[in-house]
Amino acid sequence: MSGEGPDGTDEPSDEEVVQAAAEAAEGVVFSRYRQSDVDDLDVTVTFEDGVLEVDVYLNAPDGETDPDPDAVAEEAVAAAGDAVDDLLEV
Repeated sequence: MSGEGPDGTDEPSDEEVVQAAAEAAEGVVFSRYRQSDVDDLDVTVTFEDGVLEVDVYLNAPDGETDPDPDAVAEEAVAAAGDAVDDLLEV
């Protein structure tokens, strides 16, 4: 995303950072599970003073053929961080 942020720089706004992180996390979850199989998904993202915090709660099936929900949640958190790094071009 390009354009000027709220402070007149080319940096993305905090809202854009949060949105990118949340979309990336949800994308990972729904690439592993059908949306109808996910009982509950809560993605909480904050970005304040340059610090990103991402928390993913996932309640989904964990049968023998299903992905491990904890591992998927960890992948989602990592993807959120990667998306923000890409956005900020770190």
